[in-house]
Amino acid sequence: MEVSVSMDPLFLAWSCCRRRQLQRSADICSKILSESPFDQESGGAQVSEAAWSLKTRALTEMVFVDEVEVDQEGIAEMMLDESSIAQVARPGTSLRLLGTSQGGAPTPAVRPMTQSGRPVTGFVRPSTLTGRPETMEQAIRTPRTASSARPGTSASGRLVRLGTASMLTHPDGPFINLSRINLAKYAKRPNMAKTLFEYIFLHENDVKNALELAAVATEHAQFRDWWWKVQLGKCYYRLGLLREAEKQFRSALAQQEFVDSYLYLAKVYQRLDQPITALNVFKQGLDHFPTEVTLLTGIARIHEEMNNVISATEYYREVLKQDNTHVEAIACIGSNHFYTDQPEIALRFYRRLLQMGVFNCQLYNNLGLCCFYAQQYDMTLSSFERALALASSDEEQADVWYNLGHVAVGIGDLTLAYQCFKLALAFNNNHGEAYNNLAVLELRKGRIEQAKAFLQTAAALSPHMYEPHFNFATLSEKVGDLQSSFTAAQRSEDAFPEHVDTQQILKNLRLHFATL
Repeated sequence: MEVSVSMDPLFLAWSCCRRRQLQRSADICSKILSESPFDQESGGAQVSEAAWSLKTRALTEMVFVDEVEVDQEGIAEMMLDESSIAQVARPGTSLRLLGTSQGGAPTPAVRPMTQSGRPVTGFVRPSTLTGRPETMEQAIRTPRTASSARPGTSASGRLVRLGTASMLTHPDGPFINLSRINLAKYAKRPNMAKTLFEYIFLHENDVKNALELAAVATEHAQFRDWWWKVQLGKCYYRLGLLREAEKQFRSALAQQEFVDSYLYLAKVYQRLDQPITALNVFKQGLDHFPTEVTLLTGIARIHEEMNNVISATEYYREVLKQDNTHVEAIACIGSNHFYTDQPEIALRFYRRLLQMGVFNCQLYNNLGLCCFYAQQYDMTLSSFERALALASSDEEQADVWYNLGHVAVGIGDLTLAYQCFKLALAFNNNHGEAYNNLAVLELRKGRIEQAKAFLQTAAALSPHMYEPHFNFATLSEKVGDLQSSFTAAQRSEDAFPEHVDTQQILKNLRLHFATL
């Protein structure tokens, strides 16, 4: 005689949720709710409430995004920001103004710069994708790193997908009709209220209702629950009310020391362009949570954005002492060693990433460059071949061919270099660096007009680079177009004030103009 024992459906749904089988968990909960939606028998109502809460949690986990890590200031916040900053900020006090580092930072001659005037980092983060534009024209211009013509906005496709995710989970519409729900009723039940808040905030992306629920729940808890204060701060931050968010996070920290609260508060100060205050917040957090990796990483990121690469590297090393598999720290330290003429050491860090299982186009591209400059020629071309095979977009293909062009220049094969730079432009015709290098090769062939056209294109596509302006100034001076040379030299000086050769050209031109 066989005895079959069926598992309790609610327990099975809970088990699936713990094992990250979220869709199956939500389906089981839906079945439980459809069979007994208004079950008022002994224990039946509790089962229905538990199934409702578990399904809400499963749906939220499907679209969960860590609010601490993901942050990108959009075009609306940049151009319509009412808060003003000092036009002449003291060195090391602003993330928005260029040239405010405290010294010891790499120059554009040693390390390439982004459009925001910061050195290229070893790890892509949302805050490093686009710079803060000074004019509307710069704001709507497509950056070279963008994959679409739409400028970055905080209401990105991620948030749009979160807002419509509920329509995909139930054929009849959203699981919870927020327009008919009584928020005050749920606020009196803390456990259900917290689950419901995360569903509204993350799954539905309805910040208004989430803020209303958090406010009612905070009041019901007599302002003693720090968790609700953090959620209020998150809502205020999403709405752009930064000072109100600051008050909520500080109030939460006064009640309960928590790592995420420090991270959110520092995030507010970074949006307010107060990096020194953000650093102090991180250091206060380290006083209570020594050796916390996320706090150390936050300090390193701010130092890196402020051009204090030496300090950033020191903190990244502290991160590796606590977590020797931290990809961002390894990549940033490796990038710093590469740009300080230590490709052999950088190679060790990138090989470490390879051993950890990181397997992408960018890593093999960096490995190829390190092998070439470390004179390990046997591995150079094979690394670039892997990078080309793993490239998932035209921009990645263009960057790999551009670096291969540098390898060709290094071995003296200018014909191969010319073909590589042409291929880079074939994949990405907005590649300013490739236009600049092609202009130099054209000039070596004696094609002056073609070189001038390439340099003008490079300067228009990448105004943050000093090389096209300087090369155009030098070329114009040689052919006798002194006015164009002077204008280009001034733009080169704006991009790189410490460039000695640019200063020399300007000095010679001013002396020449003075004698006229």
